[in-house]
Amino acid sequence: MKIEQIYTGCLAQGAYFIESEGEAAVIDPLREVAPYLEKARREHATIKYVFETHFHADFVSGHLDLSQKTGAPIVYGPNANPTFDAHIAADGEEFKLGAVTIRTLHTPGHTMESTCYLLLDENGKETALFSGDTLFIGDVGRPDLAQESDLTTADLAGYLFDSLRTKIMRLPNDIIVYPAHGAGSACGKNMSKETSDTLGNQKLFNYALRANMTREEFIKEVTEGLAEPPQYFPQNVQMNREGYDSIDAVLERGAQALSPAAFEVAANETGALVLDTRAARDFAAGFIPNSINIGIDGSFAPWVGALIPDLKQSLLLVTDPGREEEVVTRLARVGYDYTLGYLEGGFAAWQNAGMETDTVQWVEAADFAEKFKKNDLSVIDVRKPTEFESGHAEGAKNLPLDYISDLMAEFPHNESMYLHCAGGYRSMIAASILKARGFDNVVNIEGGYGAMKTAGVPVTRDSAVQN
Repeated sequence: MKIEQIYTGCLAQGAYFIESEGEAAVIDPLREVAPYLEKARREHATIKYVFETHFHADFVSGHLDLSQKTGAPIVYGPNANPTFDAHIAADGEEFKLGAVTIRTLHTPGHTMESTCYLLLDENGKETALFSGDTLFIGDVGRPDLAQESDLTTADLAGYLFDSLRTKIMRLPNDIIVYPAHGAGSACGKNMSKETSDTLGNQKLFNYALRANMTREEFIKEVTEGLAEPPQYFPQNVQMNREGYDSIDAVLERGAQALSPAAFEVAANETGALVLDTRAARDFAAGFIPNSINIGIDGSFAPWVGALIPDLKQSLLLVTDPGREEEVVTRLARVGYDYTLGYLEGGFAAWQNAGMETDTVQWVEAADFAEKFKKNDLSVIDVRKPTEFESGHAEGAKNLPLDYISDLMAEFPHNESMYLHCAGGYRSMIAASILKARGFDNVVNIEGGYGAMKTAGVPVTRDSAVQN
């Protein structure tokens, strides 16, 4: 028996490939299914089942493509209601996979169809729990994401309490817990950076599994402090339940190489958003006017999902040469399927063609510190409120990137505004959006809050730098 966790950092998501005696199962696959097919080929195995723990909100699963390419049935737990063919397993139903067995454990709470899969080895020993979004390492799934439900968040939290105590906490302590997400996912609020652990350890250290915890205490603690979920979550749930275009069609559509002239025509004729995925420093030095920068080497997919509300928005890409397919794939992971092509030769080709360009003004933290001491500057901190509250530059104004579209009226027009986040990634996203909205007074602070503190900018109190 082999268990492989396939972890994708951008989404903080874990998919699983389980193989025994030439038969394999995949749990919660990502949109691009080629890696699972390749693993099966290398293991000389046949993919027999595609298991889904629930209708995911934070990414589009690859269940449909993987099932179509392998003939393996898609398996959900009770209460699932997909519009495509799937096997809806009963609670406790078992599936043979070579010499091992996978047992369905219906664990409603995160959503009503949420299901864990318990792996029994060749001797019938309970060995591993693939816990989806029911149980994370250090946390549990947030109970406010169920779609089309009359149940309240508190109702769902109550179901989750029961599921944990009647289905999961009764399992042996030496079982390995393999969750669907880790730190950085918006599906929980206190996840560990670890991506697996023993159940016994979680009973000791996971706040939600305290043995003496009452139902009321659980509901209160699990529901307190939940940030608003990203806007794209309901649309991803719909795609996972109702279907989507094949990843092959999405990649083919997005693989259109466009000359600078053709790129400009496409942008003007289709109303497509120009998405520039280069590093912040490269973008600042020169970019296509009105394009938005969300760097591929950061929390790319979550920020795309948070800031581009319509999954059907047409996109044209500016990427580092050679990374075009990677960008199209990572957009498709969260449901952005309408990439119309990319700028052939990258931004250098645009420059060489003599096309119009723009820049973002940039200041080093040391130079900003000198200016700050001598002048009354407008400093805009685009970090999350919790980051801002734990420490910020004196006199700074907190306008979080997450809500930038709703906060446009709060940004100053008549003076230079100095933007920063923790390290520079988010503030350049904000700068690009502001430039596209007509703000010509944007200055980005290199290195963000961490560099500002080091340079001696007065702060309210110290805080840990976050990405």
